[in-house]
Amino acid sequence: MKSSKNDIVDSTILKVKPSGATQKDYFLANLPQIGYVDFLDFELEKKGKSKVSISFALTRTGQALSIPNAPFGGFWCEKGVNSDTLENFILDLQIELKRMGVNYLKLTQAPKSYEPLSDLINYLLFKLVFNQTLVLSHHFFTGEKKIGKILKVEEPKIRKKLKTSQLTASHGNVESFEFLKHIKQWNSLKRYEVNLDEAQLINQVSEYPERYFLIKLESFDKPVGFALAVKLTSDSIYYFLSALDSTTSIKNGGDFLLHELFLLAREQKVDFIDLGSSETKAGVNHSLMFFKSRFANDISNKITWEKHL
Repeated sequence: MKSSKNDIVDSTILKVKPSGATQKDYFLANLPQIGYVDFLDFELEKKGKSKVSISFALTRTGQALSIPNAPFGGFWCEKGVNSDTLENFILDLQIELKRMGVNYLKLTQAPKSYEPLSDLINYLLFKLVFNQTLVLSHHFFTGEKKIGKILKVEEPKIRKKLKTSQLTASHGNVESFEFLKHIKQWNSLKRYEVNLDEAQLINQVSEYPERYFLIKLESFDKPVGFALAVKLTSDSIYYFLSALDSTTSIKNGGDFLLHELFLLAREQKVDFIDLGSSETKAGVNHSLMFFKSRFANDISNKITWEKHL
């Protein structure tokens, strides 16, 4: 790979290594991919340090996927990486993948809260004739200090509402997976589709128990709401899976679950909360987007790109 005229070093190196050889903060990139020929990290190195990286699982039919069965994969950059360096890496990455027998690649680039250079990466992928095949809009609440400030205002109000409703809200580590049965049942009553690989989730929680948290809403010790939150990175909390029991008359149930999520975020001292996307098979879920917008101060797209080599 040629060096940019803006780079201090004379050259950069594209290195390929088994994924998991270097532990990454985005922990899903460390987990083995069952059923794939290989799971590899492609890294741009300068002076022995990784400056840009991406992980791909390879199939027997010549596909490279970043990353299967995960919210996103895509490129991760260190500070100071410029557009010239990034573009050259993407070009050389394609050459290397093609040399390895890959004929098709697919990646989902993380939103900008996770990767600050995501807008630049998406721009370069577009210019390099990658096809944009899916766009999901995520709501975020960013800023560790802002999380603390909003809780100072909202916490007394929520406590009062919980007491009036005779409900209790709590959060903690996942101790059993009984909640999954409730979430599937409650969502099916609302005709919501839940695409969830339970075996995979159980394996991930067992492998990284410190990363997963269960939020509970109870009425006289009876569960009426659940939400699963996960620290995809050490500085974030992702609102992954939730449901409320629609057979009970609960007011503000979603507010209670999200307030508990904010309490968890403060406890974990994260920089931002990812409230996820708002989408159905029919299209945009505007009511859900409006609900999340009440708890968000930023919005960013998660884009899936594909290309035939």
